[in-house]
Amino acid sequence: MLTGFDFVLAALAALAAGAVNALAGGGTLITFPMLTFLGVPAVMANVTNTVALCPGYFGGTLAQMKDLQGQKSRLWLIVPASIVGGVLGGFLLLQTGEKLFKDLVPYLILLASGLLAIQDPVRAWLITLAPGASAGERMGESHGARLEKLTWLPVGLASIYGGYFGAGLSVIVLSALGLTLEDTLTRLNALKQAVAFSVNVAAAIFFIFSGQVLWSAAAVMALGALIGGVLGGKLAGKIKPSTLRWTVVTIGVIVAIIYFVRG
Repeated sequence: MLTGFDFVLAALAALAAGAVNALAGGGTLITFPMLTFLGVPAVMANVTNTVALCPGYFGGTLAQMKDLQGQKSRLWLIVPASIVGGVLGGFLLLQTGEKLFKDLVPYLILLASGLLAIQDPVRAWLITLAPGASAGERMGESHGARLEKLTWLPVGLASIYGGYFGAGLSVIVLSALGLTLEDTLTRLNALKQAVAFSVNVAAAIFFIFSGQVLWSAAAVMALGALIGGVLGGKLAGKIKPSTLRWTVVTIGVIVAIIYFVRG
């Protein structure tokens, strides 16, 4: 049973995560460890975290609606794959069991931290694929059209990871989209937001019926994440995303080491 002070800590962690997600990504590396620190079992903490951060993903998608215009056919292709992947990932999480998932946690956190660390190189790689790059750096038009039809496959695989453990999902999805789509980074980033929102909501709806959601914590965290997202949006341009990202990566590595030591 969480105390009043525990709820305050959970809300503050969610507020920080909402701001971090708005600025650089990686908020789950703050909220998930906080929940386990407060004594919430690992699987329940992950499930609760997924449900609680849904408002933040919704806000991020709304903020980039303009960049989704003209991409309706792509959304029809990848959103169903995102939903199926999110549910499948959630199903795998619930089948994992508390002990095994707890053993996997430090490795998952290190993986998420690593994905966050390579975000800039991934973006640089995507820019070389964008229109305007040299002919040697861009995919041919016909080849690109054929690849686009396969976008659901890498996105679906990334979504399974997202439903299982959401940290680092944005980087995976952005890389998956870059494998098959030729477009500007801004439009790919908008698609990434839509995919992340679809995965999170699909997994969250699945988790609602699992009996593993700690609703009291999810409620205060959802409010904290929403406020944090608004604050993060206002801080955009005042804080370097790369500085914040490496701070979160460092925190993630330290947390993973603590999990390893504690066993």
